Amino acid sequence: MQLTKNLAAVALMALLAGLLPAPAAAGVVYYFQGVTNNNPVDVGTGEAQLSFDVSDAGGGQVAFKFMNSGPNASSITAVYFDADELFAGMSIVNGSGVRFSLGATPRNLPGGNNIDFDAILAADSNSPTQPNGVNPGESLTVLFDLANGQTYQDILYALHGGIDLRTGIHVQAFPGGGSESFVNNPEPASVLLLGLGLIGLALTRRRRRV
Repeated sequence: MQLTKNLAAVALMALLAGLLPAPAAAGVVYYFQGVTNNNPVDVGTGEAQLSFDVSDAGGGQVAFKFMNSGPNASSITAVYFDADELFAGMSIVNGSGVRFSLGATPRNLPGGNNIDFDAILAADSNSPTQPNGVNPGESLTVLFDLANGQTYQDILYALHGGIDLRTGIHVQAFPGGGSESFVNNPEPASVLLLGLGLIGLALTRRRRRV
């Protein structure tokens, strides 16, 4: 397990350094960690089945795709971002059954432990809140225009630091009827198999030349 984590970290750092190309289709997947603890079972559910994929959308844009894999009842009803210096614009692509609009109430992540999320870079589900949120099997994509000079690799680097770019979600409609808040876990969930494969290929070629 530790070897896998180390290889993932090597591949990620190689990608961030520009030594490897960014994956063309799939992005890098991140999970969340709870910042509230109203119900430990609900926190565990959220950490197990909620995630987001960060991919290069081309044209100077990066896409954050929020996903709820299920099966347990839960609904992402608001998303928050703390990174106004990285992005120049924000738009929403609603998945089937999902209806979000720009801006969020409250302006900051509920129970966010004083994390100062920028209310401008936020969105929440339209009324009725829970049915229009991201329920099991659904997704929401947030598209960002990159600020001048920023790249997809810069966004991954900021996420990996866990401070320069933080993503928060408010989740409702757990089985017990409660709600919890989460922030991104800075360690990527994906092992970046493409990067690892390219590293392996490069090492193989190097051995053949020796």
